[in-house]
Amino acid sequence: MHQLGSIAVACTFAVGLIPTALHAQQVTKAAVPGVTNFSKLETTIACAGATPPEAIPELKKMGYKSVVNLRPATEQGANIPEGEAAAKAVGLTYIHIPFNAASPDPAAAEKFLTEIVKPANNPAFVHCASANRAAAMWLVKRIALDKWDTEKASAEAAALGLTNAALKDWAINFAKARKP
Repeated sequence: MHQLGSIAVACTFAVGLIPTALHAQQVTKAAVPGVTNFSKLETTIACAGATPPEAIPELKKMGYKSVVNLRPATEQGANIPEGEAAAKAVGLTYIHIPFNAASPDPAAAEKFLTEIVKPANNPAFVHCASANRAAAMWLVKRIALDKWDTEKASAEAAALGLTNAALKDWAINFAKARKP
C-alpha cells in the first residue's frame, strides 16, 4: 500500500507540473548554419532572422513541420521561390505571409494566427530578416489566443528577438483589440 501511495504522490506532483510546462517554455539560442538569430521555444516554435534556402534541410532534421516566411517578396534577400522549393524538397510546408514592420497589416497577423494553430504546421519555424517580425507575430499569438498577460508575453517575445518598440506596441494593441 505504501508503494501505491508513493505512486499517487508522484503522479499528483507530475500532473501539477504540466501547467507550468505548458505555460513557461524556455527560450534557447542555437547556432544553425546559415540562419541568423535562431531562438527556439522548446518544441513549439523557433523564431529567426534571415534564413537562406540552403539552411532549410537542417530545419527538417531538427523536427520542424513548417517554415513561415514573413518577408515580403520585394525585400532584399527574401528568396521566396527558392525558400519554398527548398522546403518542399525536404517535405516541409512553406507558408509565406508578407509582413511589413513599418506598416503592419492586421490581415497578415490574422493569417499567421490561422496557420500557426494548425497541428500539421507544428512545430513551426518562423522567420523574417532579423527575428523582430517573427517574435512580434508570436507575441500576437500569445496574447490573442493563449490569453497570456502582456508582461509575460512581451518577455518571451523579447527573448525570441523582438527589439522594435513600435512593432511591439502594434502587436500588443492588435492582439488586445482582436475579436475571438
